[in-house]
Amino acid sequence: MARVKGGNVARKRRKKVLKLAKGYVGAKHLLFKAANAQVMNSYRYAFRDRRQVKRDFRKLWIARINAAARMNDMSYSQLMHGLKVANVTINRKMLADLAVSDPTGFTALVDTAKKAIA
Repeated sequence: MARVKGGNVARKRRKKVLKLAKGYVGAKHLLFKAANAQVMNSYRYAFRDRRQVKRDFRKLWIARINAAARMNDMSYSQLMHGLKVANVTINRKMLADLAVSDPTGFTALVDTAKKAIA
């Protein structure tokens, strides 16, 4: 009885993994076993980080809004509360963009929030 080496199928599978591992450093892009382990980890990181990136951006937007709000003598939480009371529906992404690109427009929104709280 002859042993089975896998042939075509095994080569295709290994080539597929090595192609995915292109750009990795050291043995991780050359040797199948190391490459396979790293590709599996990479898939895990990709799955996790599709959710993580959403959190990271929200954190960034909040930090920018807070910084701009404090330049207008108001805290982030007060600003968000004031906008809610004033029935201003604008998401954090757009608020952060306003804070960076249009400070006068952001100041107008802060004034609206201040009036709503007072």
